[in-house]
Amino acid sequence: MSQATLHDLRRPLGSTGLSVSPLGLGTVKLGRDQGVKYPNGFRIPDDDEARMLLKLTRDLGINLIDTAPAYGRSEERLGPLLRGQRHEWVIVSKVGEEFADGQSRHDFSAAHTRMSVERSLQRLETDFIDLVLVHSDGNDMAILQGCEVYETLAALKAEGKIRGFGISGKTVEGGVKALEQGDCAMVTYNLNEQSERAVIDYAAAHGKAILVKKALASGHICLAPGVDPVRASFELLFGQPGVASAIVGTINPLHLAHNVATVAQVLRGL
Repeated sequence: MSQATLHDLRRPLGSTGLSVSPLGLGTVKLGRDQGVKYPNGFRIPDDDEARMLLKLTRDLGINLIDTAPAYGRSEERLGPLLRGQRHEWVIVSKVGEEFADGQSRHDFSAAHTRMSVERSLQRLETDFIDLVLVHSDGNDMAILQGCEVYETLAALKAEGKIRGFGISGKTVEGGVKALEQGDCAMVTYNLNEQSERAVIDYAAAHGKAILVKKALASGHICLAPGVDPVRASFELLFGQPGVASAIVGTINPLHLAHNVATVAQVLRGL
Protein backbone atom coordinates (compact mmCIF):
# COMPACT_ATOMS: atom_id res chain seq x y z
CA MET A 1 0.00 0.00 0.00
CA SER A 2 1.42 3.37 -1.00
CA GLN A 3 1.95 6.09 1.58
CA ALA A 4 -1.19 8.22 2.11
CA THR A 5 -0.64 11.93 1.51
CA LEU A 6 -2.65 15.15 1.72
CA HIS A 7 -1.53 16.67 -1.60
CA ASP A 8 -5.03 16.56 -3.10
CA LEU A 9 -6.90 17.49 0.09
CA ARG A 10 -6.01 21.20 0.36
CA ARG A 11 -8.68 23.48 1.75
CA PRO A 12 -9.29 27.23 1.56
CA LEU A 13 -7.99 29.20 4.54
CA GLY A 14 -11.19 31.21 4.98
CA SER A 15 -11.23 34.05 2.45
CA THR A 16 -7.47 34.75 2.51
CA GLY A 17 -6.97 33.17 -0.93
CA LEU A 18 -4.51 30.74 0.65
CA SER A 19 -4.95 27.00 0.32
CA VAL A 20 -3.73 24.76 3.14
CA SER A 21 -3.36 21.09 3.97
CA PRO A 22 -5.85 19.82 6.58
CA LEU A 23 -2.91 19.16 8.89
CA GLY A 24 -0.28 21.69 9.80
CA LEU A 25 3.04 21.08 11.51
CA GLY A 26 3.43 22.82 14.85
CA THR A 27 7.05 23.62 15.66
CA VAL A 28 7.19 24.28 19.42
CA LYS A 29 9.41 21.23 19.76
CA LEU A 30 11.94 22.55 17.24
CA GLY A 31 12.72 25.46 19.53
CA ARG A 32 11.65 25.02 23.11
CA ASP A 33 11.64 22.26 25.73
CA GLN A 34 10.97 24.34 28.85
CA GLY A 35 7.53 25.10 30.25
CA VAL A 36 5.68 22.94 27.72
CA LYS A 37 2.75 20.72 28.65
CA TYR A 38 3.33 17.32 27.07
CA PRO A 39 2.86 13.99 28.83
CA ASN A 40 6.33 12.79 27.79
CA GLY A 41 9.68 14.52 27.79
CA PHE A 42 11.45 15.04 24.47
CA ARG A 43 14.75 16.20 23.05
CA ILE A 44 14.83 19.12 20.60
CA PRO A 45 15.83 17.67 17.20
CA ASP A 46 19.18 18.67 15.74
CA ASP A 47 19.39 20.32 12.30
CA ASP A 48 19.64 17.06 10.36
CA GLU A 49 16.66 15.56 12.19
CA ALA A 50 14.67 18.77 11.72
CA ARG A 51 15.53 18.87 8.01
CA MET A 52 14.38 15.26 7.58
CA LEU A 53 11.17 15.98 9.50
CA LEU A 54 10.40 18.97 7.26
CA LYS A 55 11.14 16.95 4.12
CA LEU A 56 8.79 14.19 5.31
CA THR A 57 6.17 16.82 6.17
CA ARG A 58 6.35 18.20 2.63
CA ASP A 59 6.39 14.72 1.04
CA LEU A 60 3.23 13.86 3.00
CA GLY A 61 1.47 16.85 1.44
CA ILE A 62 1.54 19.21 4.42
CA ASN A 63 2.16 22.83 3.38
CA LEU A 64 1.20 24.60 6.61
CA ILE A 65 3.77 25.34 9.28
CA ASP A 66 3.02 26.98 12.62
CA THR A 67 5.65 28.85 14.64
CA ALA A 68 5.89 31.73 17.13
CA PRO A 69 8.42 33.91 18.92
CA ALA A 70 7.29 32.15 22.11
CA TYR A 71 8.55 28.83 20.69
CA GLY A 72 12.14 29.53 21.68
CA ARG A 73 14.44 29.18 18.67
CA SER A 74 11.76 27.80 16.33
CA GLU A 75 11.59 30.78 13.93
CA GLU A 76 15.33 31.30 13.67
CA ARG A 77 15.85 27.60 12.93
CA LEU A 78 13.07 27.48 10.33
CA GLY A 79 14.58 30.34 8.29
CA PRO A 80 17.67 28.39 7.20
CA LEU A 81 15.84 25.03 7.18
CA LEU A 82 13.24 26.30 4.68
CA ARG A 83 15.71 28.22 2.52
CA GLY A 84 14.78 27.91 -1.15
CA GLN A 85 11.32 26.49 -0.32
CA ARG A 86 9.42 29.61 0.73
CA HIS A 87 6.85 29.33 -2.07
CA GLU A 88 5.97 25.80 -0.96
CA TRP A 89 4.84 26.72 2.56
CA VAL A 90 2.07 28.68 4.23
CA ILE A 91 3.73 30.06 7.36
CA VAL A 92 1.78 31.03 10.47
CA SER A 93 3.53 32.97 13.23
CA LYS A 94 2.37 34.98 16.26
CA VAL A 95 2.83 38.25 18.13
CA GLY A 96 2.28 39.24 21.74
CA GLU A 97 4.09 36.54 23.69
CA GLU A 98 7.82 36.38 24.32
CA PHE A 99 9.57 33.47 25.98
CA ALA A 100 12.95 33.98 27.66
CA ASP A 101 14.77 32.46 30.63
CA GLY A 102 11.98 29.93 31.12
CA GLN A 103 9.30 32.64 31.45
CA SER A 104 6.56 33.97 29.16
CA ARG A 105 5.69 37.64 29.08
CA HIS A 106 3.13 39.45 26.97
CA ASP A 107 3.16 42.77 25.11
CA PHE A 108 0.31 43.80 22.82
CA SER A 109 1.47 47.37 22.07
CA ALA A 110 1.79 48.77 18.55
CA ALA A 111 5.57 49.16 18.86
CA HIS A 112 6.11 45.62 20.09
CA THR A 113 3.76 44.16 17.47
CA ARG A 114 5.62 45.86 14.64
CA MET A 115 9.04 44.96 16.08
CA SER A 116 7.95 41.35 16.52
CA VAL A 117 6.71 40.97 12.93
CA GLU A 118 9.86 42.62 11.51
CA ARG A 119 11.97 40.26 13.63
CA SER A 120 9.95 37.23 12.47
CA LEU A 121 10.48 38.29 8.84
CA GLN A 122 14.23 38.39 9.43
CA ARG A 123 14.37 35.12 11.33
CA LEU A 124 12.24 33.31 8.77
CA GLU A 125 14.24 34.88 5.93
CA THR A 126 11.12 36.04 4.11
CA ASP A 127 9.57 39.33 3.04
CA PHE A 128 6.04 38.32 4.04
CA ILE A 129 4.35 36.00 6.55
CA ASP A 130 1.14 34.35 5.42
CA LEU A 131 -0.72 34.62 8.73
CA VAL A 132 0.13 36.32 12.02
CA LEU A 133 -1.97 35.54 15.08
CA VAL A 134 -2.16 37.34 18.40
CA HIS A 135 -0.78 34.94 21.02
CA SER A 136 -3.40 35.65 23.68
CA ASP A 137 -2.72 35.44 27.41
CA GLY A 138 -6.39 34.52 27.87
CA ASN A 139 -7.79 38.06 28.17
CA ASP A 140 -8.92 38.03 24.55
CA MET A 141 -11.46 40.87 24.69
CA ALA A 142 -9.18 43.19 26.66
CA ILE A 143 -6.41 42.60 24.11
CA LEU A 144 -8.65 43.19 21.11
CA GLN A 145 -10.43 46.24 22.52
CA GLY A 146 -7.82 47.86 24.73
CA CYS A 147 -4.52 47.25 22.93
CA GLU A 148 -3.12 48.34 19.56
CA VAL A 149 -2.07 44.91 18.37
CA TYR A 150 -5.00 44.29 16.02
CA GLU A 151 -4.93 47.65 14.27
CA THR A 152 -1.15 47.29 13.90
CA LEU A 153 -1.59 43.88 12.25
CA ALA A 154 -4.19 45.40 9.91
CA ALA A 155 -1.62 48.06 8.95
CA LEU A 156 1.08 45.42 8.38
CA LYS A 157 -1.35 43.55 6.13
CA ALA A 158 -2.00 46.74 4.14
CA GLU A 159 1.78 47.11 3.78
CA GLY A 160 2.06 43.58 2.38
CA LYS A 161 4.23 42.28 5.21
CA ILE A 162 1.55 39.81 6.28
CA ARG A 163 -1.25 38.28 4.23
CA GLY A 164 -3.72 37.73 7.02
CA PHE A 165 -4.13 38.09 10.78
CA GLY A 166 -6.22 36.85 13.65
CA ILE A 167 -6.00 35.50 17.17
CA SER A 168 -4.92 32.33 18.90
CA GLY A 169 -7.34 32.86 21.73
CA LYS A 170 -9.05 31.17 24.62
CA THR A 171 -12.64 32.49 24.64
CA VAL A 172 -15.68 32.39 22.38
CA GLU A 173 -16.17 36.17 22.64
CA GLY A 174 -12.57 36.82 21.68
CA GLY A 175 -12.61 34.38 18.80
CA VAL A 176 -15.78 35.85 17.31
CA LYS A 177 -14.56 39.43 17.81
CA ALA A 178 -11.25 38.56 16.16
CA LEU A 179 -13.04 37.08 13.16
CA GLU A 180 -15.28 40.14 12.76
CA GLN A 181 -12.24 42.29 12.00
CA GLY A 182 -9.61 39.72 10.97
CA ASP A 183 -9.09 36.60 8.93
CA CYS A 184 -8.54 33.68 11.27
CA ALA A 185 -9.06 32.30 14.76
CA MET A 186 -7.02 29.48 16.21
CA VAL A 187 -9.16 27.59 18.71
CA THR A 188 -8.78 24.64 21.04
CA TYR A 189 -11.14 21.89 19.94
CA ASN A 190 -10.80 18.21 20.77
CA LEU A 191 -12.58 15.27 22.34
CA ASN A 192 -12.06 16.72 25.83
CA GLU A 193 -12.62 20.41 25.15
CA GLN A 194 -15.33 21.86 22.90
CA SER A 195 -16.20 25.16 24.55
CA GLU A 196 -15.01 27.21 21.53
CA ARG A 197 -17.35 25.47 19.09
CA ALA A 198 -19.32 28.71 18.57
CA VAL A 199 -16.21 30.34 17.07
CA ILE A 200 -16.02 27.55 14.46
CA ASP A 201 -19.72 28.01 13.67
CA TYR A 202 -19.24 31.78 13.26
CA ALA A 203 -16.30 31.23 10.92
CA ALA A 204 -18.26 28.75 8.79
CA ALA A 205 -21.14 31.23 8.46
CA HIS A 206 -18.89 34.17 7.54
CA GLY A 207 -16.23 32.62 5.32
CA LYS A 208 -13.47 33.05 7.89
CA ALA A 209 -10.64 30.68 8.71
CA ILE A 210 -10.30 28.33 11.67
CA LEU A 211 -7.10 26.59 12.69
CA VAL A 212 -7.36 24.08 15.53
CA LYS A 213 -4.70 23.77 18.21
CA LYS A 214 -4.47 20.90 20.70
CA ALA A 215 -6.47 18.77 18.26
CA LEU A 216 -5.15 15.64 19.96
CA ALA A 217 -5.28 17.26 23.42
CA SER A 218 -1.45 17.39 23.46
CA GLY A 219 -1.44 13.60 23.73
CA HIS A 220 -3.74 13.41 26.76
CA ILE A 221 -6.77 11.63 25.25
CA CYS A 222 -7.99 8.24 26.47
CA LEU A 223 -11.03 6.51 24.98
CA ALA A 224 -12.80 3.17 25.19
CA PRO A 225 -10.72 0.10 24.31
CA GLY A 226 -10.42 -0.41 20.57
CA VAL A 227 -11.23 3.20 19.65
CA ASP A 228 -8.37 5.00 17.89
CA PRO A 229 -8.15 8.39 19.65
CA VAL A 230 -6.43 9.98 16.66
CA ARG A 231 -9.16 8.91 14.26
CA ALA A 232 -11.94 9.89 16.68
CA SER A 233 -10.31 13.30 17.15
CA PHE A 234 -10.06 14.02 13.44
CA GLU A 235 -13.61 12.78 12.79
CA LEU A 236 -14.81 15.29 15.38
CA LEU A 237 -12.77 18.15 13.90
CA PHE A 238 -13.46 17.64 10.24
CA GLY A 239 -17.13 17.01 10.92
CA GLN A 240 -17.28 20.78 11.52
CA PRO A 241 -17.60 22.97 8.43
CA GLY A 242 -15.31 25.91 9.01
CA VAL A 243 -12.24 24.01 10.19
CA ALA A 244 -9.45 24.59 7.66
CA SER A 245 -6.62 22.72 9.36
CA ALA A 246 -5.46 21.14 12.60
CA ILE A 247 -1.99 21.95 13.91
CA VAL A 248 -0.17 18.91 15.27
CA GLY A 249 3.16 19.39 16.99
CA THR A 250 4.86 16.03 16.59
CA ILE A 251 8.56 15.49 15.95
CA ASN A 252 8.05 11.73 15.58
CA PRO A 253 8.02 10.73 11.87
CA LEU A 254 5.84 7.69 12.55
CA HIS A 255 3.25 9.74 14.42
CA LEU A 256 3.25 12.28 11.61
CA ALA A 257 2.69 9.66 8.92
CA HIS A 258 -0.05 8.00 11.02
CA ASN A 259 -1.80 11.35 11.53
CA VAL A 260 -1.66 12.07 7.79
CA ALA A 261 -2.99 8.62 6.86
CA THR A 262 -5.81 8.97 9.39
CA VAL A 263 -6.82 12.44 8.17
CA ALA A 264 -6.75 11.23 4.56
CA GLN A 265 -9.08 8.33 5.49
CA VAL A 266 -11.42 10.58 7.47
CA LEU A 267 -11.68 13.24 4.75
CA ARG A 268 -12.18 10.73 1.96
CA GLY A 269 -14.83 8.99 4.04
CA LEU A 270 -16.82 12.09 5.01
